[in-house]
This record gives sequence, C-alpha cells and structure tokens, in this order.
Amino acid sequence: MTVAERSASSAATRAAGPPASGQAPPTHRGPRHPVGHRTGLFVALLAIVTVLVLLGVVMGLSATAAPSLASSQSAWTMFRSQGLWVAAGSVVMLVLLRVDYHYWRKLAPAALGLAVLLLVLTLLPSWGISINGARRWLGIGPLSFQPSEAAKLPFVIYVAAMLSKPSRPIEDSRATLHPVILLTSAFVGLHMLQPHLGASVLIVGVAMSMLFLAGASLPRLVLVSAAAAGSALLIIAVTPWRRARLNAYFDPWSDPMDSAYQSLRSLHALASGGITGVGLGSGRSKWGFLPDAHTDFIFAVIGEELGMVGTLFVVLGFVALAAVGLCVALRAPDRFGMLLAVGITAWIVLQAALNIGAVLGAFPVVGITLPLLSFGGSSVVSTLAAVGVLLNVARQTR
Repeated sequence: MTVAERSASSAATRAAGPPASGQAPPTHRGPRHPVGHRTGLFVALLAIVTVLVLLGVVMGLSATAAPSLASSQSAWTMFRSQGLWVAAGSVVMLVLLRVDYHYWRKLAPAALGLAVLLLVLTLLPSWGISINGARRWLGIGPLSFQPSEAAKLPFVIYVAAMLSKPSRPIEDSRATLHPVILLTSAFVGLHMLQPHLGASVLIVGVAMSMLFLAGASLPRLVLVSAAAAGSALLIIAVTPWRRARLNAYFDPWSDPMDSAYQSLRSLHALASGGITGVGLGSGRSKWGFLPDAHTDFIFAVIGEELGMVGTLFVVLGFVALAAVGLCVALRAPDRFGMLLAVGITAWIVLQAALNIGAVLGAFPVVGITLPLLSFGGSSVVSTLAAVGVLLNVARQTR
C-alpha cells in the first residue's frame, strides 16, 4: 500500500466515526493501566500513609526490642515479623489501588458473609485462640490473625453498597437506616462475645458516620447513638472488670496497681519525654514498665522517645489524613465512592482517636491499636488494604 493509499484509508476511518454501540471496541495490546490518574489527593494521601507507616516501622523496632529479647535471643525477632507484615500490606495496597473500586460492590455480600463466618469461628473452642481471657484470634499453623480486623473493610463496603443503591432512598428508613442498624448490631454482638468493646465502639462510630454523610435524619441518628451509648453503659455496669476499668478512668489513683496501671504508666512515659523526648531507642517504659507498649500504647513510646514534637507530628498526620479522606469523599465520582471513602476514613481516624485518647487518659482503655503504627500483622494488612481502596477512589476524583 502506497503512502497516498494509507492516508486515504486513515481519512476514511476518521470519517466513519466511532463504532456502533453493538460492536466490540478495538482491542489494545500491552499492559492495562488502572482506572483514573494520579490526582493531587491521591499523591497527598499516599504520602501521608507512607510517612505514618515508616514512622511505625522505626518505632516498632524500638518498642519490640525488649519483648523480643524476653522471648528469644535476638532483639530483631518481632521487628522482622512486623517488617514482613508491613511489606505484605504494602503489596496488597499497591494491588488494590489499581483495582476499580466499583468491582467491590458485587463482591460485598460474599465478603461480608466470609467476615461473619470468621467472627463466629473465633467463638468456637476448637478454632478460636484465647489470649488473656479474650477469644479474638484464629490460627493457621504458626500464623494467627484477628478476624475483627479483617471484617472492617467488608463491613464498610457492604454498607456503602447498600446506602448507594438507587432503589434504597435515604429517606426510607426501613430500606436504609434499619438494615444498617441490624447489621451493625449483629457485628457488635459478635465482637462483644469475644469480648472486644473497642472494636464494637469503632463499628458503631463508622456506621453512624456513613449514615450521616449519606443524609440520614439527624434526630434519628442521635436517638440511635443514645441507645447505643446506653447499651454500652449497661454492659459495663453488669461486667465487674469493665466497671473497674471505668472507675479507674474517672479516678486512676483508686486502683493504681491494677485497673489503672497501664493508664498511669502511659502518662508517666509521656511526661518523661517532655518537649523533644529522651531520644530514639532510649525510652525505659518499653522494658516491662508499660505493658503492651508496642501495640496499644505505641503512642506513649513515641511521646517518651520523641517528645511532644513526635506526638504532635502523629496527631497532625491523622488530621491531614482525615482532611484528605473527606476531600476524596466530596469529590468522588459517585455515591458509592463517596460512602466508601467516608467509611474508610472514619474507620482509620476514629480508631486513632480512640487509641490516642486512651493513652492520654481522655478515654477509657478499650484495647484498640493505633492504625499504621502499632505492632500487629492483622491490623497493618487490613488497614493498608483499606487505604488501597481509598487510593483508587482518589484516582477517580473529579
């Protein structure tokens, strides 16, 4: 074919216009690119999460040295394990940010069913692993994980899918508010049987946030929140050890060697750090002085070793994450993406607030980790997976 003939053929193709709707689009060879593009919100969110994860890795090395030496002959044992989990979570995040978030809508029922099954299995003595009186873990060979962490993302996806259906207008409480309340109650019931009050409070907070941003009636949400708070107080009142922990929250010096032990030790660690801290790796609280220093109380270790400067950096990091997540939700291309972004952002930020508040003595200790920073494979992988979904929404913002 001559140059003139090729030019004529190209002109004819352009004149013919796009193919008819019934025809298959032309195929393109080569790698498939993820939907969307690198928006400013995408870059900002990825940068914030990366900084928090790296800080968690550094502080994890410092906080796990003592328990590693206590359980083995090396100070690196737990750090290597956490490094592998962070690497696995990062791979999961990078994969999920390339998957169109609309794909998860059709998988929501199956994922939710699997999450419920795993939560039920933790209650069975032949399956669940009990640690310190709580049955929250499942084990596969040498590995163990918390189904309560893995259940958060399916819960958020399912609620977002439910509230974004055109056939379920938010004004119809029987089609939206009531099903979400029933689902949330079921999840809370399964978590309370473990028992895991912190996860229960978090689930209720995430559900209320998604319902509020979806446009549910504010008076009804207030009524539901009041009923949930009343139920929580009733559960605390009839459970001696929860009642003792609540009393220690109001008066720590009433039981300084038992119920209030962790709270007082965490405040001591924060006070020891001062403005700039005692130096990275030089903290003393992690050497058996503060129980669970590398998990629930990693924020206290940060305050001791990096001082108020380090704690403010962490707080501002989560504030920035909340702001960017909310912007992603407001600029999402559709209602499903908006609710998905709201749910994931509320999950991470509310969990961080509950953890930091407990360390500072502003909230009772409810046994919940600091997302992206605390030691724990289930938590870091689940959170980074959720961040991957949120990043995909950010790629498609308007």
